[in-house]
Amino acid sequence: MSAIFTSHWLFVASVAEIPEPGDYVTVDLGLYSVILIRGDGGEVQALHNVCRHRGSKVLNDTSGSVGNIVCGYHKWTYATDGSLLHAESPAKDFDASCFGLKPVHLKNAGGLLFICLADEPPADFDEVAATVEPYLAVHDIAHTKVAAQIDIIEEGNWKLVMENNRECYHCDGHPQLICSLFPLYGYSEEDVTKRLRPVLHRYQAAEAQLRETCAAHAIPVAVHEELDTRVSGYRIARLPLDGAGESFSQDGRSICRKLLGTAPTARLGHLALHLQPNSWFHFLGDHAVTFSVLPLGPSKSLLRTTWLVHEDAVEGEDYDLAELTRVWQATNTQDVTFVARTQLGVTNPRYEGGPYSPTEYQVEAFVNWYIKRLEHHLQAS
Repeated sequence: MSAIFTSHWLFVASVAEIPEPGDYVTVDLGLYSVILIRGDGGEVQALHNVCRHRGSKVLNDTSGSVGNIVCGYHKWTYATDGSLLHAESPAKDFDASCFGLKPVHLKNAGGLLFICLADEPPADFDEVAATVEPYLAVHDIAHTKVAAQIDIIEEGNWKLVMENNRECYHCDGHPQLICSLFPLYGYSEEDVTKRLRPVLHRYQAAEAQLRETCAAHAIPVAVHEELDTRVSGYRIARLPLDGAGESFSQDGRSICRKLLGTAPTARLGHLALHLQPNSWFHFLGDHAVTFSVLPLGPSKSLLRTTWLVHEDAVEGEDYDLAELTRVWQATNTQDVTFVARTQLGVTNPRYEGGPYSPTEYQVEAFVNWYIKRLEHHLQAS
């Protein structure tokens, strides 16, 4: 917790989750609790969720809306920027300006909100954001809304959840997903088996068409990958989808009729973004899906999945909610089983790991990143 989750930038929400002034979400992380709240002027603040009087947790719901932030214990009242507005019966020399809610480092990268609990957060995140934001621009996350958000408790260490996501070696276990997602993630052409050759040929044709479309509309597609060579490790790439190439559906066709942002066509494949240590994302022409992982203990993790659609999209008219969430609900449920089985296996005294497949290079990159960050933490302490 100290070496990773209180020392690095963590994805915790999108701006769509707090659309109006006074809207907030809370994030619990180990002993910490953080409030993300939109102020009266539209700005977003991140504040420690602990009253400056006697330490009560101030906001206890996971989300909501307030005028001011009021502690339920002794009614100390704070503005949305964290400043103390009212304390009952203060001492004569009491200086309210010294007792605002403590701020938390916050970054908004293209509508994605990241916090860092460290006194001095990693400085390289701005470079990562500068690379990522041009890719996100066409999707305009600031003008989306939450269609659904589902939390799952995984019976596994958070590292196992992340490692499971970083490879498609097991993608045959996701029959709903591979209707539209090419199961070639992490593969090079020489890794593709005879069984997957027809898939590769469809992929290559779809990739050529995607690149042509993106070039015509100045949408970036090139892979940027620094998973284990910088503190804020990341990977971003725009990749084709199978079938109609538009969305995560049985035939690859769009699920939401109202496209995101300035998308010139639904056939934009999916923009895949991965950020160390706790998040991954898929941005499509018609919707976006965000994923965040937070540890609840050594063998328990929270996976939060959020589906975003255009802010003007109407459920039942522009999209069917069950169809929108179907693929990733099924995939997450399948991964819950895989992660739980792996947790049981790696804690077995007879477990001895085998070599990674070449297609699992991103798992190895994640592990390399993790080891480097542990080494840095130990040296610093």
